[in-house]
Amino acid sequence: MARVDTHVLVVNAGSSSLKLRVLSPDDEVTAGADLPAPRGAADSADIRKAIESFGRVDAVGHRVVHGGTLYAAPVLIDAEVRRGIESLTDLAPLHQPKSLAALDAVSAVLPGAPAVACFDTAFHATIGDAAATYALPAEWRARWTLRRYGFHGLSHAYASRRVAELLGAPPDAPDGLRVVTCHLGAGASLAAVLSGRSADTTMGFTPLEGLVMATRSGTVDPGLVLWLEDHAGTPPAELGEALEYRSGLAGLAGTSDMREVLSRAAAGDPRAVLGRDVYLHRLRASIGAMAAAMDGLDAIVFTGGVGENSAEIRIRAAAGLGFLGVRVDESRNAGNGADDYDIGADGARVRAFVIAAREDKQIAGEVRSVLAR
Repeated sequence: MARVDTHVLVVNAGSSSLKLRVLSPDDEVTAGADLPAPRGAADSADIRKAIESFGRVDAVGHRVVHGGTLYAAPVLIDAEVRRGIESLTDLAPLHQPKSLAALDAVSAVLPGAPAVACFDTAFHATIGDAAATYALPAEWRARWTLRRYGFHGLSHAYASRRVAELLGAPPDAPDGLRVVTCHLGAGASLAAVLSGRSADTTMGFTPLEGLVMATRSGTVDPGLVLWLEDHAGTPPAELGEALEYRSGLAGLAGTSDMREVLSRAAAGDPRAVLGRDVYLHRLRASIGAMAAAMDGLDAIVFTGGVGENSAEIRIRAAAGLGFLGVRVDESRNAGNGADDYDIGADGARVRAFVIAAREDKQIAGEVRSVLAR
């Protein structure tokens, strides 16, 4: 059984940094460091120095982007699990190696601390076949497990659980509660969360599907990609690079920074206006699709860098969702200094909230849950 006073080191290997946070039993951050990882791995000496300065660490929780169909829940890491995570590298070639490098480096410093892998895909393992299945040849789907996995699951799980708390729903069984969680950051996705479980999401086999993002295209017609390959002679590697790094807001507005997009749009820059409007069009349409997956909507949540910090995006998105019962109060939407707050208008049928993204809390909770088994 896990001790009730477990201090958890949360390890989050990002694209260019390694984030380390120690969470106390009451989920307060007691220590932390953001270490540069320009080639996908932080310097091992820097990792050791940081962890040795943190003080007490009883267990470690690692954010791992992809669990495939192998891992539908957090799991205690041993040699077999590490091999399993590594076997999924083809599904997440940009992310899995960074997680493995962090796992190895931290384990070298804390060899006696139990380590738990917490997967971004796991929350979406409850999505039904109708939502998860691509209409592809059966032999393809069987041979390569081609399906919609979904991502940002740790953020969606936390945001949906937190809004259930704010609404007074039972924490372990928010029966019937229908929530759309909007994780809007550099990467962006939505989840339809019904009774605390993911029922649908916008990302799919890869994090490219769905919403317009900072540099990622979101959903495009696959025939368009085939046309570029066949008729324009664009190599697959160039297609992948363009869709991942030169599309989204960057491709539309010339910048991936939403703050700059909105500032330029307000000044009448036509590229920025187009970028803002395409972003919002896809966002509103996808929120409607998520609500349809649950036969209605009780609450909507905005989280992530854009979701938390852009009052303009929130109110513009809500302006197209009146048919669902979403109405945002302009003064509340401006913010009240709290991490989590209600932005809904009085009398609105659907409640609306801003929730601070706390994947670290979600991971720490999952670690304690695994160790308590």
